[in-house]
Amino acid sequence: MALNSKLYSIAFNKCPKCHQGDFFKTKTSFQRHFDEIHHHCPHCNETLVPEPGFYWGALYVSYALYVGWCMTAFVVYTYVLKLNLDYFLVFLIPTLILLMPWFFRLARRTWLNLFVDYDPAKAQQKAVGLKPAI
Repeated sequence: MALNSKLYSIAFNKCPKCHQGDFFKTKTSFQRHFDEIHHHCPHCNETLVPEPGFYWGALYVSYALYVGWCMTAFVVYTYVLKLNLDYFLVFLIPTLILLMPWFFRLARRTWLNLFVDYDPAKAQQKAVGLKPAI
């Protein structure tokens, strides 16, 4: 398991198995239907939704992202910018709302990458004629 392989898949919205097909149907987090996932990779036909309820575990990843963002924002707001804490929530809440689609997608890609490893042979395959994995 190569860490750089996992990071590539997570960062660039790619299938964790082949790094060719897109994970989500839309290119960015800030489009309509940002949450729609391909059920199978368009390139290698890898199952991107392994079982019903699989992405419930992504909630833990999402929670960690939100906590990390809140802690970073707090440190920057109080120690770097040296601003009064009276208005911290006025700054924090809009940023959390704006980052929600990005954290949602990042958490799901991260969760699937914990269970699926990169396969260079799959990257060379074409999806033509492949049957869905059972």
